[in-house]
Amino acid sequence: MTIQLIEAPRQKVEPHHWNALYLSSAFCLMMMTLAVGTQPLFLRNVLGISPDSAGTINSNIMVLAETLELVVVGSVGYLSDRLGRVRIMVVGFALAGLGALMAPFSAAIAHLLGGGGLVLYYLARLIMAAGIGAVWPQVSTLAGDYTVEANRARLMANNAFMMAFGKTLVYLILMRIPLHAGVIVTMLLIAATAFAGAWLAHSRLIDVAPKMRQRAVPWRQIRQLLRDEPRLRLCFATSFLARSDMVITALFLMLWYVYFADIVDVTDEQAAARGGLMIGLAGVVVMASIPVWKMVIHRYGRVTAIIAGLALSGLGFVSMALVANPFEWFIVLPVILTAAGQAGCFVAPQVLTVDVTPPDILGSVLGASNVVGGLGIIFFVQVGGILFDTLGPSAPFVFVGLANFKVIAYAIFLLGRAARLPAPADSLEDAF
Repeated sequence: MTIQLIEAPRQKVEPHHWNALYLSSAFCLMMMTLAVGTQPLFLRNVLGISPDSAGTINSNIMVLAETLELVVVGSVGYLSDRLGRVRIMVVGFALAGLGALMAPFSAAIAHLLGGGGLVLYYLARLIMAAGIGAVWPQVSTLAGDYTVEANRARLMANNAFMMAFGKTLVYLILMRIPLHAGVIVTMLLIAATAFAGAWLAHSRLIDVAPKMRQRAVPWRQIRQLLRDEPRLRLCFATSFLARSDMVITALFLMLWYVYFADIVDVTDEQAAARGGLMIGLAGVVVMASIPVWKMVIHRYGRVTAIIAGLALSGLGFVSMALVANPFEWFIVLPVILTAAGQAGCFVAPQVLTVDVTPPDILGSVLGASNVVGGLGIIFFVQVGGILFDTLGPSAPFVFVGLANFKVIAYAIFLLGRAARLPAPADSLEDAF
């Protein structure tokens, strides 16, 4: 089947378009991270969820949100190839803003309607998830659209840096707001960020990719590409882990702090601020390591960078088993290792995916990759919530770390197979 394209004159990407994309990426991660970071505190302090069921309830909310997000992500990838990325971003930001306005008042609304606050909070998080699912795939896809192979690693890494900046800003600064103004005021910042993102995307971003005429998702082309490109299969396997790595760190580390507060005799807000400091440290490490990953990708190749990122991240997660008290400073070491590895696992697979994917189906391929990442989140968060409640707070981290090492084995197998090919190549990656 031939994919028909709507060819339009390609607009020139100016520096101010990149600046708008960078800021949109930061807004997107701020919105996503603040929703996850405030959830344990809101559930405990406002809705009164007990510690005995905290892990399961928090993970259930995340799983439901990620399931819906997974459906949205799988749809908007193809729709962005047909309709353009920017239009979807505007709608997604606005929808997330509506859900974010509802979430902090879910208990009050439930009281008026005679229902349960937790049910309404579930609904608000689902609305937010639908909006977020429409936005975040587009910022990476637009970054790919705006680049050529020569500058792709540098510019996509810059975009990843801004995503890390948005996440870091949340945990270093915004998660300290509950200490002074309460969790509800902090949650309203999600709505403000979402609506600002909708305005920015509408007024400052442009679409440059050719649009598809085909009215069906190009599954045949995606399957063929996956069959022919082992590097893309590795990217999909890494995506299964990479997004869950970030969510596991944000959700279960914050849970660990909030529900350890009584044991060390600190308030929930102080515990959340301490958890935010550690997750903020992870964000700083991600930002600091992205320039290093740009160099590794350029000098040693995308596959090697993926292996190195998975190794660092896996080592950090597994070493969480040595942490007995999250308020002790030893936890800094696994947090740093995990964050440094996550940066590589995020940047290198995206660059490699754009490298090997035809521009006309890039949105669809990235959409499929993001669906795989969403499945990873659902799997690891659901299992992690059970492990958190039954085996202890470090168990979800160890479980994800062991999974990282399994993907490393597959990547090494691919490199070894490439090295055995008789045809000369400029690099091991070129031999695939």
